[in-house]
Amino acid sequence: MTQRDDPLNERASMLLKLLIERYIESGQPVASKTLAAESDLNISSATVRNVMADLESHGLVVSPHTSAGKVPTPQGLRFFVDYLVSVQPLEQAALDALRERLTPELGSKELAATASSLLSGITRLAGVVTLPRREIVTLRHVEFLPLAGQRILVILVLNDHEVENRVIRTERQYGETELTTAANYINHHFAGMSLGRVREQILSGMERDKARMDALMSEMLTVAASALGPDGSNEGDYVVAGEGNLLNFVTGEDMDTVRELFDAFGQKRDVLHLLDRCLDAEGVHLFIGEESGYKPLGDYSLVTAPYQLDGKRAGVLGVIGPTRMAYHRVIPIVDATARLLGAALRVH
Repeated sequence: MTQRDDPLNERASMLLKLLIERYIESGQPVASKTLAAESDLNISSATVRNVMADLESHGLVVSPHTSAGKVPTPQGLRFFVDYLVSVQPLEQAALDALRERLTPELGSKELAATASSLLSGITRLAGVVTLPRREIVTLRHVEFLPLAGQRILVILVLNDHEVENRVIRTERQYGETELTTAANYINHHFAGMSLGRVREQILSGMERDKARMDALMSEMLTVAASALGPDGSNEGDYVVAGEGNLLNFVTGEDMDTVRELFDAFGQKRDVLHLLDRCLDAEGVHLFIGEESGYKPLGDYSLVTAPYQLDGKRAGVLGVIGPTRMAYHRVIPIVDATARLLGAALRVH
């Protein structure tokens, strides 16, 4: 995220920045007399009111209900983030603490869960992390074991030491020798490739060599391709931690809104679609309020950053919280966690 030149005059910018900082701290409307007293501008409350009226005409602040104070609009918060926030890198001690927890000894799912918990714990908001996309997860070894009832146990060794088990159903019962032959073929020809690439190579090879491939091997490779595809349990999945933290920012009339967001966490599909949109963004990306186009997030902000594996974007992590979150703190935390998660995954 790069900061752009501020189009407001210096006085208006200073007062808007002070108003938003006070609003983030308290969640309450900020009065003109407070801004006049706390600013270094040596101006009267009447002058502040004039500036506030001008900011309101630009859609940056508003008076809620009949309050004499002002609060920022989503557009005001966007202006604040784009022009006024001063973001500093995390201190070395904080980076070291994150690095210690995001240890390469953990599997990719455990790393995602740990990163989510860290984001939640540090920011006191909700942390979300998508699991690494399967097309960039590397296959090291595969075994197929026959089970009763036309089922096969698939044992995948991924990223050097991570083991994943899944059970697939087939149209007929396969013997141990058949399954060993298929596993040996895959391990010989495709070990070291990404799962997505392995599946693609198997299917394209079957199409290309169909004429000279015996029926049994063709049938077995079809089963293998199915085994290496999405298993439905975690494909494109994400982990979320700290949803309960959002209740700290909710008043009675907002309970329906937070309930709707919790339902969205449970259903996952729409949140995943939103996170996928962030995968192509460079660096830290923010949705403030209705910018996401996703109704349950209408009163929240989402701060995300992609994490990489071998130079490719593997997934997205981020923080969900109220629009009055402390952006200057959250942005560097999200950015650093994304970099450290990618570094931990690269060691696998």
